[in-house]
Amino acid sequence: MDPDEPPSCSSLTTQQLQQSWRALKRRERPVRLLFEIPSSRIIERNTLNKHVVYEVVVMRSGSFDSKRVSVERRYSDFSHLHQKLLEEFHEELEEVILPRKLLTGNFNPDIISERRLALQDYLAKLYAVRCVRHSLLFATFFTEQEQRRAHSLLRAGQFEPAMELLQTVLQIQEKLLPWQRPTLIVPSLSALAVCYRDLEEPEQAFSVAQRALPAVRRYGLKDYRAAVLQLLLDVGYQLGRPVATFQEELTVLRDAERGEVSSRSLKEIVVQEFI
Repeated sequence: MDPDEPPSCSSLTTQQLQQSWRALKRRERPVRLLFEIPSSRIIERNTLNKHVVYEVVVMRSGSFDSKRVSVERRYSDFSHLHQKLLEEFHEELEEVILPRKLLTGNFNPDIISERRLALQDYLAKLYAVRCVRHSLLFATFFTEQEQRRAHSLLRAGQFEPAMELLQTVLQIQEKLLPWQRPTLIVPSLSALAVCYRDLEEPEQAFSVAQRALPAVRRYGLKDYRAAVLQLLLDVGYQLGRPVATFQEELTVLRDAERGEVSSRSLKEIVVQEFI
């Protein structure tokens, strides 16, 4: 028997077969989203402005998820999400109940702990509804606030703190991608590319812009496509990369869509997002 050839099933011991079967099952285990709300905190700006925020951790099962990423949300954010989802999926959500609003005792530690677990269970039940987990409303619940803050910082020229938020957003969006269109990550990647370029980190800007290009091409995002290609051209020249294919693609795009493709730069597009 060739020592480099894997053993046949007949030559495996029972223990080896069991180990092989367990390994195969692990590889085939379907990926699911998991939600954990491990903590909460009270934010008090003054006696009249006090509220609880909950840390929401988004994880993927089916394989080891080493990227622990979380955002903070108030009860009112959950309530807003629920109302929006009911507008689209009223029948599907008949059995999914949002934990009720409390008029008193909101800052009692026991009540906060109870609500924390109830909201965690609520997210799991939402995810179990197929149309909800494929809904953009569900995805943006976990990212929109951070995206708005990041773009506000970007417009103010505060690129490093903007990038920190955008990285959090992107990590969550990547976990959500199996149930969302790939275009979900295009604004985040584009904003990151702009930040990297303005921070004079061309390698990272080039790499991130390249990641955005396939979804931009596939889903016909013409303005983004032209702007991403132009950034790749500019940064590619700076890095001494081969850019002829990008130049040709941009020329063909503008010739084919004459008058319909914006000439705005990627930065001009990004700063207009999430206003």
